[in-house]
Amino acid sequence: MESEIDGWIEQLSQCKQLSEADVKRLCEKTREILMDESNVQPVRCPVTVCGDIHGQFHDLSELFRIGGNSPDTITFSWVIM
Repeated sequence: MESEIDGWIEQLSQCKQLSEADVKRLCEKTREILMDESNVQPVRCPVTVCGDIHGQFHDLSELFRIGGNSPDTITFSWVIM
């Protein structure tokens, strides 16, 4: 599953659309994760808090471009409302 998600991230980072089947799969996986998680999550410091980006993928991409998007190199947590 992780390589599937990595593929989607790579595809989206190149501004390429996901297929309808991939979007459905992504939504299903997201729903599974969110249903299992508490609505209050611990956040490690330091943290960057971003306001509501209103579902704008370009804005999300820009935040990651500026702040970094690799789990191996990010030294802070993201909180995106």
